[in-house]
Amino acid sequence: MACKPIGKSRHSWSVTPHLLDYDLACRTFSWTGIRRELDGLPGGEGLNIAHEAVDRHADGGLRDHRAIRFLPIDGSPRDFTYGDLKRLSNRFANVLRNLDVGRDDTVCLLCGRIPELYWGALGTLKNGSVLCPLFSAFGPDPVFERLRRGKARALVTTGQQYRKKVGDRRDALTALGHVLLVDTDEHREQGLWSLPRLMAEAGDEFRIPPTDPEDRALLHFTSGTTGPPKGAVHVHQAVLLHYMTGKYVLDLHPGDVFWCTADPGWVTGTSYGIIAPLLHGITSLVDEGDFDAERWCHILESERVDVWYTAPTAIRRLMRMGVEPKRKHDLRRLRSVHSVGEPLNPEAVIWGETALGAPIHDNWWQTETGGIMIANYPSMEIRPGSMGRPLPGIEAAIVRRLDQDQVEVLVDPDVEGELALRPGWPSMFRGYLDDEERTRKCFAGGWYLSGDLARRDADGYFWFVGRADDIIKTSGHMVGPFEVESGLMEHPAVAEAGVIGKPDPLLGEKVKAFVSLKAGILPTDALRLELMGFARQRLGPAVAPREIEFQDSLPKNRAGKIMRRLLKARELGLPEGDLSTLETDT
Repeated sequence: MACKPIGKSRHSWSVTPHLLDYDLACRTFSWTGIRRELDGLPGGEGLNIAHEAVDRHADGGLRDHRAIRFLPIDGSPRDFTYGDLKRLSNRFANVLRNLDVGRDDTVCLLCGRIPELYWGALGTLKNGSVLCPLFSAFGPDPVFERLRRGKARALVTTGQQYRKKVGDRRDALTALGHVLLVDTDEHREQGLWSLPRLMAEAGDEFRIPPTDPEDRALLHFTSGTTGPPKGAVHVHQAVLLHYMTGKYVLDLHPGDVFWCTADPGWVTGTSYGIIAPLLHGITSLVDEGDFDAERWCHILESERVDVWYTAPTAIRRLMRMGVEPKRKHDLRRLRSVHSVGEPLNPEAVIWGETALGAPIHDNWWQTETGGIMIANYPSMEIRPGSMGRPLPGIEAAIVRRLDQDQVEVLVDPDVEGELALRPGWPSMFRGYLDDEERTRKCFAGGWYLSGDLARRDADGYFWFVGRADDIIKTSGHMVGPFEVESGLMEHPAVAEAGVIGKPDPLLGEKVKAFVSLKAGILPTDALRLELMGFARQRLGPAVAPREIEFQDSLPKNRAGKIMRRLLKARELGLPEGDLSTLETDT
């Protein structure tokens, strides 16, 4: 859909954007210049994300400034200043040190959007440990797999999450020495501790050890199409991009109130729900509840939100409900709205300007990139449907892969190919955990290959076309079909399963499973419901299929691999393509 460019954010009413001249910024940009805007550890002892996000503010003029406001489902807001965050994260770092959890040990956090998650994350980074947030809505299978692959040394969680998702299989997690329960006042047993009690016994002072910019800091799992989830490793130097995108894309200014609706179990909720706003010394909102149209509109008004970062699914829900927030709510403070997770359709961008009073800025990035790579900027007109233009310091191109090691850069405008980035930006993942082969496949000919198909127009704007693989983008979440298929096949009735993403006007894509049953088992509606419930219990509602179709057999190639491409083509009525490798009896 071709749409006329629409307006800019309300900077003429309030503040001047940091990025005024895009071309000039690209010509003069350097990562060294961004590094000079941060402090570094005292005494030149390196670069630590938590020091830049918390301590440099707490030790300066922002000690008593509100850093995070938590909005519980029930009850009054809870405010934490930068001084509070320093003290609490210091205590948590001391808890880890007292338990002999140290540098490069993985600390996983499995809990909802509660205060312990946030100061726990910051304390983990202070300690030199590796932070691995887990999505609290995951079922026991995805949680177990991530704890196992991440070699989690410590886990912060609630008693209910532990009982339902970890306890029965803890013995198989040989690296997991400590579980810290946030909601009990007494230790349960050796290795199953009360976090409140340990925090009460810990000291307020903590000296962050020397931190090399290339020390591991973050471990984010991203779904794989043909295997278990991949753990993308990021380092402390990623803080440069978190800071820079907070400045140039989100355009954060002193005194701002910022709200990122993403859960820290996904990379957006860590990079932009925790790190980026704190780097800029502003107030970040954290809502414990899930999507609720009236509640969200009330938060935008009552908390006087300046900058809002949310997902296309939430925007589409508001559109479908016929909600026009600015008619009922005072949103004059709302300066700009940003969206990420999947492409934002042009209609939604236009709706934002009329219903919110502020245009919606789409942007593009991945777990592997660690932060925003391509964006629509507050000072530039938005081209609805476009992901925007690359960040200063980021070189993007459209390429065609020739073989394992070579690519052809497609220089003509509006030619479709794979979106590629020139390696070297600070938040680029340093590899998949314990998987050199998968890492190597992401690079060819001097480029990082994203797996996303796109095109670039004559003015340098990039436009998303689709995925080059089978990854499913549903409600802003990346779901790997392999993980869903594996979960379904644990049911005793299932012989085979193939999973695809099916276009959905609300979710972007919904997870659909095609299931072949074992001999003698009949495909009934009751069994379909049973399988859906089984999958939700094992995988969690964010991952489980929303639709299941029974088939006598699934299309496979001669190597026995289920052909998801063919399942999707048949589902959507698309050309089936080359069938020469198809099994002859299918």
